[in-house]
Amino acid sequence: MEHRLDVKVYYEDTDCLGIVYHANYLKYMERGRSEYISLKGKPINELNAEGMNFAVYEMKIKFLKAAKLGDILQVVTKPGNDKSEYRRRLIQRVELNGTVMVEAEVDVVCLDNNKQLRVFPAGIMD
Repeated sequence: MEHRLDVKVYYEDTDCLGIVYHANYLKYMERGRSEYISLKGKPINELNAEGMNFAVYEMKIKFLKAAKLGDILQVVTKPGNDKSEYRRRLIQRVELNGTVMVEAEVDVVCLDNNKQLRVFPAGIMD
């Protein structure tokens, strides 16, 4: 299943050249992952309260084109090939009118409330 999230670029998202500052794409993708996880039945804050806390373990990212002030971007999130029972991979991209601006492979782990690695619960990020 693929999830799409619209994100508008505001002045605060840009650098001195008027383009999106690279670190802000990480924020956009975090929003996309949070929404994707919430689609699985519960809001992410409820999952956190139940001892399912999600953290980025590894990310491979390519910045292909620059977005600018006022653009309406789409953050696309879909499952990738899982790495193990402890690690899930998500494929993400940020698009502008169908053009890929940024693409990333994001490996996520699940931690319990003591910040210990735990097996991913069934149905989360599958």
